[in-house]
Amino acid sequence: MTEHKNTPESSSIDDTIARILAADEAAKSAEPAAEQIVEQQEDFTTDEEAQRRSGILGGRARELSGADIHTDHDGDQYDLFERRNLRRVEGLSTELEDVTEVEYRQLRLERVVLAGLWSGGSAAEAEYSLRELAALAATAGSTVLDGFLQRRATPDPGTFFGSGKAVEIKEAVAELGADTVVVDSELAPSQRRGLEDIVKVKVIDRTGLILDIFAQHAKSREGKAQVELAQLEYLLPRLRGWGESMSRQAGGQVGGAGAGMGSRGPGETKIELDRRRINTRMAKLRKQIAAMKPAREAKRANRRRNAVPSVAIAGYTNAGKSSLLNRLTDAGVLVENALFATLDPTTRKAVTPDGIGYTLSDTVGFVRQLPTQLVEAFRSTLEEVADADLILHVVDASHPEPEGQIAAVRTVLADVDAHQVDEIIVLNKADAAEDHVIDRIMRREPHVAVVSAHTGEGIAELKERISAAIPRPNLEMELLVPYDHGEVVSRLHAEDAEILSSAYEEAGTRLSVRVRPTLAAELQQFQVES
Repeated sequence: MTEHKNTPESSSIDDTIARILAADEAAKSAEPAAEQIVEQQEDFTTDEEAQRRSGILGGRARELSGADIHTDHDGDQYDLFERRNLRRVEGLSTELEDVTEVEYRQLRLERVVLAGLWSGGSAAEAEYSLRELAALAATAGSTVLDGFLQRRATPDPGTFFGSGKAVEIKEAVAELGADTVVVDSELAPSQRRGLEDIVKVKVIDRTGLILDIFAQHAKSREGKAQVELAQLEYLLPRLRGWGESMSRQAGGQVGGAGAGMGSRGPGETKIELDRRRINTRMAKLRKQIAAMKPAREAKRANRRRNAVPSVAIAGYTNAGKSSLLNRLTDAGVLVENALFATLDPTTRKAVTPDGIGYTLSDTVGFVRQLPTQLVEAFRSTLEEVADADLILHVVDASHPEPEGQIAAVRTVLADVDAHQVDEIIVLNKADAAEDHVIDRIMRREPHVAVVSAHTGEGIAELKERISAAIPRPNLEMELLVPYDHGEVVSRLHAEDAEILSSAYEEAGTRLSVRVRPTLAAELQQFQVES
């Protein structure tokens, strides 16, 4: 048996392992720092408000509280399994202090601090908005460490927040070890740059965060093209960084062909090349999206020609639209307790309780301050809602502010000219909602259905409401179909006709039916006097 000797190599590896373990212990001990910072901040005027803000980020974001719960109607959920296999691991780092650490390095999720401006409305509304931002950050794959709200009438033109609050955020970022600040609004390029100069870490706004989530979840070719176009439209006016690494102006004889003072330097030339490249890519994406549009329009025109009623499911993100589609049609669409879990529209065939067929389409979810770039990029997809005969407006009845969700969705529906389509408010998650919230909405809205896509409560009533609201066969005919034309009787049992009565006579089958105009022309030869 040989005696083990400590070589310089083994000592170096042992030291590396010890250093990594010590860093992990230090990170764990820093976890309670968020609670200490909340206690130190004096921006709120009362202890109650300070406690409320600390509760915004206490544990998982409230919008994502609870685990994913699936029913048999959701299918096998293979897409969800695949998505989670690709998700990054929380609390680990990719930073290497020495090349020998390559075998021990770990992945780290972005650690973010949230910041919002309370410029109007109630404190509760500002809290809801910041809590929703926390849910967006968690969906994007970040770890939320702390959140700030500043009461200020108007944003600061230079840094969005006041100078004192910006310094306070900087101190929290340094103490918590955060690497990103997420602002609950859309920042001007100058405000983003000014705030980054103070906090010394990356700053992104609400729009950039939503675009990142869309980029992660888009799966279809059309969806990916739409998201990339929206990202480039957002990026184009925000190109920056060349002022530090390259000069924007050339002095003396530095410019091309000795142009002299004030000529363009390498930084200006580089940013112009980037702008041109982005504009070229945007033009190509617009052509691709336009080329995909005819296929969708052809399917829509075919449904119109056959007079197939169309029902669109719209609503706030994470309100349960995909779960409702699965419950009504057994579509097996991906269901996840996350914001913007599904982006690609899904259309499925459905049948009313009395046998009338229609199509049911799930659409992308909406959110407060939905980026205008996304509305424009997804306009071809949102046309499914504008062309529908009925909209099922799904609302999370368990949310603290469902009226705010309804208003946000209707704002986007108005942007795509869908505000005149008949609408049924579907209060989902009734099993987790409070009765007084449901009663309040039912008093405000004329057409409300209370359901739970998880338990199946109210689904039968909702199907009856859909059956009564969609266009139905409206031409009554009295037919006498000879027995040797059984295919006609079989055709009348399809989903676009309604048989009122039937009787068997010597000459054939006598039928009283309601049909659509396209089918009525085919049945003229069998029509008789009633």
